[in-house]
Amino acid sequence: MHVLFIIDPIGSLKAYKDSSVAMMFALSERGHSVSFCYQTDLFVEQGKVLCRGQAISLHVHADLHSQHWYELVNDPKDLPLSAYAAVIMRKDPPFDMEYVYTTHLLDVAEQQGARVFNRGVAIRNHPEKLAITEFSEFTTPTLVTSDMARLKAFHDLHVDVIVKPLDGMGGTGIFRMMHGEPNRGAILEMLTQYGKQTIMAQRYIPEIIQGDKRVLIINGEPVPFALARIPLAGETRGNLAAGGRGVAQPLTDSDLSTARTIGAKLAPRGLFLIGLDIIGDFVTEINVTSPTCFVEITEQTDFDVARYFVQSLEKTLST
Repeated sequence: MHVLFIIDPIGSLKAYKDSSVAMMFALSERGHSVSFCYQTDLFVEQGKVLCRGQAISLHVHADLHSQHWYELVNDPKDLPLSAYAAVIMRKDPPFDMEYVYTTHLLDVAEQQGARVFNRGVAIRNHPEKLAITEFSEFTTPTLVTSDMARLKAFHDLHVDVIVKPLDGMGGTGIFRMMHGEPNRGAILEMLTQYGKQTIMAQRYIPEIIQGDKRVLIINGEPVPFALARIPLAGETRGNLAAGGRGVAQPLTDSDLSTARTIGAKLAPRGLFLIGLDIIGDFVTEINVTSPTCFVEITEQTDFDVARYFVQSLEKTLST
């Protein structure tokens, strides 16, 4: 089969740890063809959603720390998205209006026969921070508002809280406010833009010192290992982009139960790949745009996440 990836600029990908690249190699190893395009390569002509896709071949023994892990095959081709066996949406945030337009184009492409993973409508309807509100039984006390008085009252009640923007990634814009935080007003003014921007506040979870666990769910079924992103000393954020150290570990019974419950609800909506962020026993985010950590889990365990992803994709496409 021929699979199209919608990605960030291919030259910017860190192939040695990139989950999309791992998927591409797993597809190639199983005899499938791979092409890529960017958001700007999507277009509509005479009502048909097409893209300017570029086929590539992958070098099996390439040094993934270099830029020589692939080569272009022939010239780019303008093809309907429905011409591919699968379209894998792997464009990273920010989830701006251009991203929203792309999800709408993917919706139309689906109506024309394309198979899209994750579906445009599902990505659009499940903002990564807000999606947890559907599963409050698995979350720490959480408030979503732009009202600074409510945020201050929440802080007064819970004493130690995390506040963060709804559109951040990689740990950007996250603040911990403890008892007596002298900069509370300034932090909330900045994050809410003086009450004009909705943000999230959550009671602090002390188990963060044991790691912010990334739990991957593929077609409703949890991967048996999580990657615990352990913060640097003195740091609140476990994100790898913020310097966290990734340690693979088996799912706890609680992780497994939570992931299966959430996966069973979200997979039928078109969320084929989900990345739960779990601290202690609490879900803090549901990542649906381009969940990562495939490579880190695979390197530290005997479970090949990318191969499992491709096998699940093959099974889904055959039905």
